[in-house]
Amino acid sequence: MMSKNFIKRIISSIILIPLVFFFIFSETILFNFFIVICLVISIFEWLKITKKFFWKLTGIVFLIFSFYATFNLKNYLNYEYFYLLFVISLCIATDVGGYIFGKILKGPKLTTISPNKTYSGFFGAIILSFFVSLIFYKYDYKFGISIQLNYNFFILNLLISIVSQIGDITISFFKRLAKISDTGNIIPGHGGLLDRIDGMIFAIPFLYLLLKLNIINF
Repeated sequence: MMSKNFIKRIISSIILIPLVFFFIFSETILFNFFIVICLVISIFEWLKITKKFFWKLTGIVFLIFSFYATFNLKNYLNYEYFYLLFVISLCIATDVGGYIFGKILKGPKLTTISPNKTYSGFFGAIILSFFVSLIFYKYDYKFGISIQLNYNFFILNLLISIVSQIGDITISFFKRLAKISDTGNIIPGHGGLLDRIDGMIFAIPFLYLLLKLNIINF
């Protein structure tokens, strides 16, 4: 029987995911307003879970850069939200894949920092994110871009999923230090905003830097 919290997670996800994509596809003003609100909430939650001034300041700087990368990735190289949609979709798939595979297969724990993380969840997250990326490969022409299904594409998918999971574990580490289970309670069943975007705030600037430094391209 499904728990009340799990039902809340499903309902919240059904509402949140379309809402996020609505703002991604919306005009610049609406999108900018959305990410500024998310930035403010994220900083507030970060300040709440950290005690030392060094980590407070480091986190604020990192979050500002992360959302700056989000802002710039929306129309990077005039591809109209392709890269942002790509990385966010992979992060969502990573989160969902890790949760489902981890719950079903269970198995050895991945790390003591986040007790719920398992090796089955880790690899399940990568697998599901890869299948989601294939959707972008199949419909790349709709974005005016040409994706090559090669070694670089596989490595990029792998790295984005791993970085997303590192983000999840990093926020879990600071929550553990603060002795709290969630960064907030703004999202029913999920907790705070940082609880949901912990992977994205790492994966988005990661992809942005790879593009800016011409390390990868499609």
